[in-house]
Amino acid sequence: MRLPGLGALGAYWRGPMAEVMPGAAGYPKSSLYMLLRTLVELGWVETDATGTRYGIGVRALLVGTSYVDGDEVVAAARPALDRLSGDTAETVHLARLDGTDVVHLATRRSPHHLRPATRVGRRVPAHATALGKALLATYDDERVRRMLPRTLPALTERTITDREELIAELGAVRARGWAADREESTVGLRCFAVALPYRVPARDAVSCSVPAARLTPDREQAVRDALLDARERLTLATRRL
Repeated sequence: MRLPGLGALGAYWRGPMAEVMPGAAGYPKSSLYMLLRTLVELGWVETDATGTRYGIGVRALLVGTSYVDGDEVVAAARPALDRLSGDTAETVHLARLDGTDVVHLATRRSPHHLRPATRVGRRVPAHATALGKALLATYDDERVRRMLPRTLPALTERTITDREELIAELGAVRARGWAADREESTVGLRCFAVALPYRVPARDAVSCSVPAARLTPDREQAVRDALLDARERLTLATRRL
């Protein structure tokens, strides 16, 4: 896995620290280590006692936290997210489209023991998530074709990997007003989402994730109704943004 934040430096990691692989980046080894040493001194990267393994530093965390803390949409959405979390007792996310991915900006964890792992800052391919589909559906089909390749990567065996099949589903999302992810991102997890219309095309969406084992038809309808209600509340909360 590529270490986030180092880009072309080509570091890879397993867990919190990564061994540097200069050849993967095309950089001379001496130049690469000078860059890493500078990043360590500035707090963006941390290293172990041997100086051969590297990980993201605390400054990156502080910058990420500052982004979320200063975001007007996140602040305006808090009461509606709290209400949605209380109404459903399931995990709730607020996410933003970034290129062809969605990034989680805020989350409310389900009180149930069986619940998805979640964190602010998580990045997931848009085509494989209800959040992403809800947001992509606010773009026209030609724009989606320009954004996405013909063949899309699979996260599970249920992920839609054909761009045209995805575009057909986006048409259904537009018609009904909500999007679904039926174990397309994570096996055993289903998710429903709605886009926030304070911008067109939308850039933010809210979702509710439910383990498949707990999702009955009545439960699914209740979750969708709660999401549509949350969209109305969020539309009012973000109308001046």
